[in-house]
This record gives sequence, structure tokens and C-alpha cells, in this order.
Amino acid sequence: MGVKSHARRASADDAAKACSKTQIRNFEVIREGQTVREIPIWRLPGSSALFFEAGMTIDADGAPNAYHPQNLGLDDLANAGEPGHWMSLVKDENGEPVVQGPGDPFPGYYVSTTALSDRSKSAADPYRYVDASKIPYIVLPRGVSRDEGARLGDFAVVFNLRNGKSSHAIFADVGPMESMGEGSIALAENLGVRSDPRRGGTRGGILYIVFTGSGNGKPRSLEEINDQAEKLFEAWGGPGQLAACSLK
Repeated sequence: MGVKSHARRASADDAAKACSKTQIRNFEVIREGQTVREIPIWRLPGSSALFFEAGMTIDADGAPNAYHPQNLGLDDLANAGEPGHWMSLVKDENGEPVVQGPGDPFPGYYVSTTALSDRSKSAADPYRYVDASKIPYIVLPRGVSRDEGARLGDFAVVFNLRNGKSSHAIFADVGPMESMGEGSIALAENLGVRSDPRRGGTRGGILYIVFTGSGNGKPRSLEEINDQAEKLFEAWGGPGQLAACSLK
């Protein structure tokens, strides 16, 4: 997509626009049983969209070359789980990860999954899942999506407040409690964030706006994501609202 610098487009008058945001939740990022960070989640009056500022870790799930038995994939195999407890891979009847065959996009690699999927395709089809290397998507913790009304397939707009870059996105995967602030490889590339799932990401400066209830629970094409997310962003208040809310 052509990434738009919405933050840079806002005028001085727009920046002075009021941001009557209401904090709906203070999300605690928990690691090893300890709270390591708190992330306020906000809404505007009369809006179903939620927004928050966080960092970004990089998710490779759904990419057909995400994981490999010899750990040659885009991401470290440890992030897909471990024997007996695989989390991000298609498993056979014995609980073993399914390996792609000659007719698949990356023979020898595991089939990596996302929570959002095309259910018209078989579970072992790599094309059933949202490809992190091609589609900009966000990840939300299960508790946030459940409690705040975000559903798989909802649209989002994400901003890098440090360089002014932005990207439309779709909510395509669900993560653990520490996954508040996570996006696909393609999303990171659009935002100018280092996109290597093993060593990339950023600690802060990323603003996420999630338009809850906006999707249909199905994967979408890049064109659909761009079109729908842009319309929702403009209805939310566009660059002026962004400037007011991200500068306070």
C-alpha cells in the first residue's frame, strides 16, 4: 500500500482540536507473574473505536515460511511452542506439526496459523491463514478483544509517532497477556520499524486505533483493508483527531 503520513498532514489548527478521550482500561503487561508495564486504553465519546500507545513486537505467524523443523524460518521455532504444546502450527492426529509438501509454497516448512482464517480452505492449507509477510495485521491479547468488543477481522489504523508513517491493518491474531503491541512483518515494514521477527520491533511510539465491530470475521484483501480502514479513520476524526489525541 502507499503509506500515508497522517500525523504530518495535520495542521496546527487540527492539533489544537480537543481530545475528549475516556480511559476504559489500564492494561497490565504481565511477565512471569509480575506487572512490567501499564498501557492505558482509550475511547472517544460516542465512538466504538479503542486506541492505545505501545511498542511493537513482530509476528510472523501465518507466513508459509515462518517456522521450520531445523529453525530456519523467519521466526524462532520456540515462539511456536514446543513438542507436546505447539501453539502456532497445524497439528496432525498425533499432535505433530504438519510439514508442507511439494505442492505447497514452502515445502519442508511447517504450516503456520493465525486465529483469523479462511474456513473455506482445509486446515492444512497454508493459504487458509493470514500471511504476516504480505498483510499488515495486529495482534491483541484475548482478554482485551473479549472485554472491549474487538473481533477477529476488525480493521485498524496504526501510526509510528516517531517518523509519521502509518498503515491500515486488520486484527488477525490473538496473543498472550504480554502481546499488547504486536504486529505482522508487513505492518512493521509499512511503519518503518525493523521487521525481523527474531530481532526487530520497537519499545514504544506506536499508536493503534482499532475499530471494534467493523469486520466480518473473515480475512480481507489488501485493497479491502486499505479502503475500509481509511473510511473508518476519517469517520473517527481523521488527522486532526489523531494530532489532538496523540500529543496529549
